[in-house]
Amino acid sequence: MTTAPAVEVVLYHLSDQHEDVLAAYHEASRRMAGTPGLLGNQLMTELGRPDSFVVISHWATWADFETWEGGAAHKDQTAPLREFRDTGRSRPFEVYQVLASY
Repeated sequence: MTTAPAVEVVLYHLSDQHEDVLAAYHEASRRMAGTPGLLGNQLMTELGRPDSFVVISHWATWADFETWEGGAAHKDQTAPLREFRDTGRSRPFEVYQVLASY
C-alpha cells in the first residue's frame, strides 16, 4: 500500500475547442504552481468523446484544498478554464476523499 493524496478534485469540462482547452489547462497549471498542498493535476479526455474533458487535481490534505479554495488567488488561477466548464451537470465538479490505494 502506498501513501495517496487525501483529496482528489474532479472538474468537468465540455468543448469542441480541443486546443483551447489544452492551452487553458496549461495556463491554469502554471498559475497554480507552488500552491501549498497541491501535489499535481492532470487533464484527461473521454475516449470516444473528444469534447469531454476532466481535470483532476491531487491535494495532500482537505485543509490544504479548503485553504486554497477559500483564498483570493483561487478564482484568478482557475480563470483560464472557467469558460469550458460543463454546465449541463448539476455541479461542474466533485471532491473525493481517498480511503485507500495501492
